[in-house]
Amino acid sequence: MKPIYKIMSDRKTVTHSFDKSTTLDEVNLEVEKWAQRKVQELKTLKTLEDYRKDYVGNVSHELKTPIFSIQGYLHTLLEGAMYDENINVKYLKKALSNTERLQTIVDDLEMIAKLDSESGSIEISTFDVIKTIKRGIEDLEGFATEEKVDLLLTYDLTERLLVMGDESKIRQAIYNLLVNSIKYGKENGRTIIQISSINDEVLIEFSDNGLGIDEKHLKHIFDRFYRVEPSRSRAIGGSGLGLSIVKHIIEAHNQNINVRSTIGEGSTFGFTLKRAT
Repeated sequence: MKPIYKIMSDRKTVTHSFDKSTTLDEVNLEVEKWAQRKVQELKTLKTLEDYRKDYVGNVSHELKTPIFSIQGYLHTLLEGAMYDENINVKYLKKALSNTERLQTIVDDLEMIAKLDSESGSIEISTFDVIKTIKRGIEDLEGFATEEKVDLLLTYDLTERLLVMGDESKIRQAIYNLLVNSIKYGKENGRTIIQISSINDEVLIEFSDNGLGIDEKHLKHIFDRFYRVEPSRSRAIGGSGLGLSIVKHIIEAHNQNINVRSTIGEGSTFGFTLKRAT
């Protein structure tokens, strides 16, 4: 029994010390608890390892697509297309577009890394969330017009609604949700941003009338690089990290984010914030 207790003690998981009064039943119980903890630890480590492998694989895949495109355009130009005025500018613009996509991926990866570390800690202040949302709508007005999607803000509250949070990060979350609704909305569609007050919290919802999301995808929608329709998503652009960043930001505020959707009718993303007293 002494060697067994020594093994467990070396790992600082034993809760009972061994002496002459220790019974076999007590030893058996302690060993069973220790074994259960080891099994759970191994499962956790396996899950983390699988996640790491998937994450690295997804990052590589996302980076390869624009890199291969840039290489293709540049090789074509070097092989003689640079002297063809009907092609050279067009291919340079396409290469530039892919470098901008690479920059978006790198920027979002950097933000994810910061949110995962202490440097990404939030700085709580009081701010007017209605004003912040209006600013986000104004910033994306041109993009929404190009995609033929109307952005509508509605609330049954005063013109000023104070909440507690990190305004810059909440602004980023609002921006990401608006961009997502515009990208996956339908032509001549609309996104309604609704603000409601629930006791000491504020609920902000972004509802579109786009294609909707199948139920089997909903539990993964906030996963890093998860795409409901990979080919369509990459054609639209983006890093595949937008919704994951939103989830990180909202959970860092100890608040909740959720999504509900119906195929053919649209999706609604919503999150809560603490109302300032």
